[in-house]
Amino acid sequence: ELEDEPAEEPREPRIRETPEDIKLDAIVNTLAFHPKQDIFAAGDIDGDIYVYSYSCTEGESKELWSSGHHLKSCREVAFSHDGQKLFSVSKDKSVHLMDVEGGKLVTRIAKAHSVPINALLLVDENVLATGDDGGTLKVWDMRKGTSFMDLKHHDDYISGIAIDQAKRMLLTSSGDGTMGVFNIKRRRFELLSEFQSGDLTSVAIMKRGKKVVCGSSEGTMYIFNWNGFGATSDRFAVKAESVDCIVPITDSILCAASMDGVIRAINLLPNRVLGCIGQHVGEPIEQIARSRDSRFLASCAHDQMIKFWDISSLRDMTVISLPYYQYCSMTSCTCM
Repeated sequence: ELEDEPAEEPREPRIRETPEDIKLDAIVNTLAFHPKQDIFAAGDIDGDIYVYSYSCTEGESKELWSSGHHLKSCREVAFSHDGQKLFSVSKDKSVHLMDVEGGKLVTRIAKAHSVPINALLLVDENVLATGDDGGTLKVWDMRKGTSFMDLKHHDDYISGIAIDQAKRMLLTSSGDGTMGVFNIKRRRFELLSEFQSGDLTSVAIMKRGKKVVCGSSEGTMYIFNWNGFGATSDRFAVKAESVDCIVPITDSILCAASMDGVIRAINLLPNRVLGCIGQHVGEPIEQIARSRDSRFLASCAHDQMIKFWDISSLRDMTVISLPYYQYCSMTSCTCM
């Protein structure tokens, strides 16, 4: 009599260093990580929004829901600080507020701007700042669905918005080559910086609020002193086609994504390219985002891929002012 073959042991799922790549049906413009759970949201050029859970266990990352409420390209998504709501803006000029758990549309401001909206920043649970392709900044009270600031001081699109910890000063980067400064408490425009060469593509506050850094389409990073917003205090030419999206990781280290498809880790003051975090080979990167625990950076590019990179080593890195050196952790890297 033949003995039964012993049943094969179920194979343990493989644990990876980062979540697996996710391929979507269209180019993804924007990514945001949930503030409390292993979830992220992505918005694509068709106007669709996807919410995924992510995991380092192979096969565990899953789509939770998707929504097609925007009529045109979704340009930016952002979670509320409690993680219960998801805000989005679109080329269709609308602002949407969705319930994260069920993916239901809660609030729609249909004609929030008269031209396509490009930038979004959540100030607090009820206050939202939006910037459009024409250079107009609006600040909204979402409880009323109305804006209490509506100011146009840029001559071209607003690419990014940042706010200080006191939630008093709002900073904008613009395609007109200037940084805008707005006092949100007094609801007024303060000043524009001098013109820099190329579009300013992004803006971030670093060094415990003492420095502001802007990326540019020319590959230069412009650094301003806090309260010295008129003129740059320093500039750093990154050997990159452009600096399109910047995300602070620590007080001194940021990640910068470029048209050349490379994500670089950069230390500010001393200004150093520390190396490559990762790349979408030959594909312009649209956006990068940092996970809530600073363990992962996610990136989306024209290859329709969302990729994850391990940035946990950056948290403990200190750069001392040594003679100029560069270090790159990727053998195939083209970032130098």
